[in-house]
Amino acid sequence: MRVVLVSLFFALFGSCFLQPIQAQTEKKKALFVIVDGIAADVIEKLKLPNLTAIAQTGGYTRAYVGGKKNTYSQTPTISAVGYNSLLTGTWVNKHNVWDNNIKDPNYHYWTIFRFFEAQYPHKKTAVFSTWLDNRTKLIGEGLPQTNQLQLDYFFDGFELDTLHFPHDKEAEYIHQIDEKVVDEAARYLQNEAPDLSWVYLEYTDDMGHKFGDSDRFTNAVRLMDNQMGRLWKAIQYREQNFGEEWQLFITTDHGRDAASGKNHGGQSDRERSTWIVTNAKDLNVYFQGKTGAETLPAVVDIMPSIARYLGVSIPKIQAFEVDGTPLTGKLSLVNSTLKREGNQLELAWKAVEKEGTVKIWLTTTNEFEQGKKDRYLLMDEVPVVNEKAVIDVTKIPSKFYKIVLEAKYNVQNKWLVE
Repeated sequence: MRVVLVSLFFALFGSCFLQPIQAQTEKKKALFVIVDGIAADVIEKLKLPNLTAIAQTGGYTRAYVGGKKNTYSQTPTISAVGYNSLLTGTWVNKHNVWDNNIKDPNYHYWTIFRFFEAQYPHKKTAVFSTWLDNRTKLIGEGLPQTNQLQLDYFFDGFELDTLHFPHDKEAEYIHQIDEKVVDEAARYLQNEAPDLSWVYLEYTDDMGHKFGDSDRFTNAVRLMDNQMGRLWKAIQYREQNFGEEWQLFITTDHGRDAASGKNHGGQSDRERSTWIVTNAKDLNVYFQGKTGAETLPAVVDIMPSIARYLGVSIPKIQAFEVDGTPLTGKLSLVNSTLKREGNQLELAWKAVEKEGTVKIWLTTTNEFEQGKKDRYLLMDEVPVVNEKAVIDVTKIPSKFYKIVLEAKYNVQNKWLVE
């Protein structure tokens, strides 16, 4: 084993991780959609022709939200919390959105929109949403904390327009807003073809809260499927008539409680149970569930997948913080674990691609959350096929460690908190 203190500039700025597997082209476009509050078992039991058609071109998988249960990353299964986990590729211990009040997001953990606008300021971004806070608070458009990030187009805020959308107890006004949002998204996607877009729809969650597991809820899910069909049609039009390549991810932010289907927020299996439908090509073994019986993709995996597809290179200092793993393309390792035995840190992982090595980085600080820089030590470098390593920390005593496993095709990070 060896310990090397590498200069911060070289170690954290000298190269980039999450670099694109595919060459960036002007024809690549990405859209992600969050439809609120639908557990995986609901999707699987209904006939949803449009989601099925999309999945047939790419794939479907169960997924999860909520971070790693009973660990430092355990994350409430609450709406805005899930949205921000997708946007940033991180769990709540980093992005700091604990509920729908969105009191104090940590904007040092960038959203996919901020990465994309920073690297491709000439390209176009768009948001279509039934909830204004998605843009103004989570993305943080125009805020000093996001360096006055500006999207190119947005269509939101209609829940505040009580003249045109008077609020009713049955929440049908939310369905009307969802319909307006989808109509505009389909029109804009077909005519303007923004490079990176987000569509958010709320009605399914409202029906879940009001009626639980019921016909009213499943009817709302069927309405959602029709809406996805309209978005899918717009994407197909662009691909067929303009030679563009579109990557679409559709997911949800949380499941529902098992007892009634009316609630969420806890850590039960059904509240954590979500799903992903995509047309993405080159879906890897991690998406396909071939890396271990207990392994599922997570909501945090969508952000690095889109970044990889769009050719967004995330600087290493930020990539070391991303909790997600790309769902497409090659991977070096998955399923990493970390535990402490006395003065030794025991690391394990599953090798996917057999080539290359794993650099094991360690720091005992978390300065990144304050917008500062952590000083990482290069503790060891071992063949990825070893699938394990032991790090002696006798001379680096701490009750907190951040460990990063950096390999050829991806990285994974773990914290140890005592």
